Amino acid sequence: MNSKRKRYKTCIVLLAAVLAFGSALPAFAAEGGGTTPPSGTTATISTGTAPAIGQVALNATSYFEIKNVVMMPEQGNKTVTFTVGVNNGGSTDLQFIDYWPRLRTKNGNQISVRVLPQDKDKNRIPAKSSQDISFYATVNESTDLKDLIFEIIKWDFSMPEADFVRKIGEVSVPDDYTVVTPAGKAHTIQIASNPVKGTIKKVLMSKNEKNYTPTIVLNLENVGSKSVAVPGYQYLLRTSEGYMYPLDAKVVKDLTINPQTNKDIDLTGSVPVSVSTEGWQLVIVQNAQDLKLNLPIAFFALPAVSDTDGVDTGKAFSFTNKSGTYTTQLNTVQRLPWEDQDILTAGFTLSNKGPEALPIPELTGYFKLDDNVKVEAKLVRTDNVIGLAPNAEAQFQFIGKIPYTSQFGKVKLVLQEKTGTGSSDGKTDQQTAASDLLEFVHRSELMNIPYNNFGETYKVTSIGRSANYKVRSVRTYGGKMNDTFTALLEVNNLEKRPSDITKLVAYFKTAEGTYPATISEIKTKVNPNGTAMLLLSSNVGKGAPTSGMSILIGEAVTEGKLTEADKKPDAYVNAAAYWLPEEDFTVQDGFKDINLDPYKLSISNIRSTIEYVKDSDVTPVKIKFDYNLTKDSMFVSNMEGRQLIIELEDSDGKTKMKSSLDFKDFEGIASDKQGTTTQTETKEKMTVGEHVDFEFKESIKDIKYRINQLKTFKLNIYDSFQGQKKLIATKEVNWFETAE
Repeated sequence: MNSKRKRYKTCIVLLAAVLAFGSALPAFAAEGGGTTPPSGTTATISTGTAPAIGQVALNATSYFEIKNVVMMPEQGNKTVTFTVGVNNGGSTDLQFIDYWPRLRTKNGNQISVRVLPQDKDKNRIPAKSSQDISFYATVNESTDLKDLIFEIIKWDFSMPEADFVRKIGEVSVPDDYTVVTPAGKAHTIQIASNPVKGTIKKVLMSKNEKNYTPTIVLNLENVGSKSVAVPGYQYLLRTSEGYMYPLDAKVVKDLTINPQTNKDIDLTGSVPVSVSTEGWQLVIVQNAQDLKLNLPIAFFALPAVSDTDGVDTGKAFSFTNKSGTYTTQLNTVQRLPWEDQDILTAGFTLSNKGPEALPIPELTGYFKLDDNVKVEAKLVRTDNVIGLAPNAEAQFQFIGKIPYTSQFGKVKLVLQEKTGTGSSDGKTDQQTAASDLLEFVHRSELMNIPYNNFGETYKVTSIGRSANYKVRSVRTYGGKMNDTFTALLEVNNLEKRPSDITKLVAYFKTAEGTYPATISEIKTKVNPNGTAMLLLSSNVGKGAPTSGMSILIGEAVTEGKLTEADKKPDAYVNAAAYWLPEEDFTVQDGFKDINLDPYKLSISNIRSTIEYVKDSDVTPVKIKFDYNLTKDSMFVSNMEGRQLIIELEDSDGKTKMKSSLDFKDFEGIASDKQGTTTQTETKEKMTVGEHVDFEFKESIKDIKYRINQLKTFKLNIYDSFQGQKKLIATKEVNWFETAE
């Protein structure tokens, strides 16, 4: 009898142990089988090849090796990835489910470890073979690599006094350990278990009064036996101070590298000139969507900056015609996305250095790629001038279109002047009616779009259109099938008179490609020093990651002129890009200063009542509250399609009601000089100012029979755009009581 009780107690203890450790064990599939990945699962996570830090012997023939230990700072914490190499030198299979890595700090803090999704089915390691299994963990932001200790344990249910764990051995991170690949050396990245060597081919640099603009040419060589698709990595420039600046990768969408071939990837970004250029590194990161983490892949020390000889940007050249002598300077050459094509643009300044006024010559021109392929170009006059006064200048652009798959190393702009009068039908023969004036040479890897870090302002100084542009905030509105991603753009009028907002073209850019953006239209002029708020939006995949995104914005062009209000753009020029901030997904607890950019809303004095109706099962439920809605009066905006949704949800889940309020009605009642009102007559719309007794009501069936069951309800505030919404604030309220 005692023996039976002892066995029963042992079974209970073992069962409890399995339940306790179940969350720590990897999810292994049965041998020969597999598991179906969840919908929306991410691509296979790449791994780097950092040095091994040590081994833990299992027996005389088998051991575990800890390697590829990498740490990546995130907001408020750090992500650690590492690989356990299982080397089975024995004569029988080794079951990894019997073992597990543990991670702790030197001061004893235990850190939870999880296996990367692509390795969760790795369990059986056959005799005389090895297998790599990769893991990740999250540590606090004060933890460094040298603080970490890796343990290998075996589950042993004969050791209840040690929590059924037998420690096999441990490995510490050496003090001199580094994961940074030296300049000029290669780093092997495993992409879907295929080795790809990465090297920094060269670094180019330009500079203005505000930022450095580095261009890093990353070469990826497929040294494996299978073609690999390069994942949508995020590329970052890390400074010696630890600052991280995002880099834009050119032409990487659908990039595939065949075996024994290589591809160059041009990476460009912006770094403030106040930051030291010593000790810069390239960091490659992969976003694991299912894990909601950015996992580090590789770190490269950057080599010395290469020469940019043979490029004509920033250099002044002169030409003379029958009217006089002109000076020309090539400012920018850009390659921009446009539907299923790319646009080549060349911006240049034409100036008059002489003592007398000069007319604007009849200019034309074309691009030539690698001295071989001619691309027709159209002239765009971005400055509305008819002549050049002494010491005056004007801005012009040439635009041409090429297939987006085009690759070339050198681009040449040939500047010409029309000399013929045209044929008898009134059309000019471009082959014979133009003479060459100048040639400007540029290199493809330097065709950079100026990138602005979040919070920075980009200034346009064109005549009659001077303005500052700055990204203010981003927001994702969730839908059933897809999401809508939005950005608010501030445009500050620097002209001395009221001015129309220049019509823009915009694209959201991710590691996976570009998405055309719709831009809200401002139909009124903006006062001097006034600011317009533009809402830019695009549909993206449901739950698609939005970290590392940027937006590309340029001035719209139609038939060689800046686009007028009622015209459709056929190109754009003067493009600039902005890195977008990380979105705040925190739901505010309470209703003070709710962010409805460009508005702020505070709600107080919330009351709920039920009106008894005789001989009816339908009962009106009424919610009342006071509110204060404020807005910066200098902003001009178009909030078409945007709504504020106030939703009541009872704790029993049986009662729901909501009110939808249009943002475009917020300006319906003018405020007084102090920006506040105390009017109470508006019951169905919210308006800027301070108001009392706003109400919304709905008739609900049978609620009067459940009055005694009504305890609390949640009042939820949603920001909605084009039928999709985002929860931004919530508050729990007691029925029939006043809540502040």
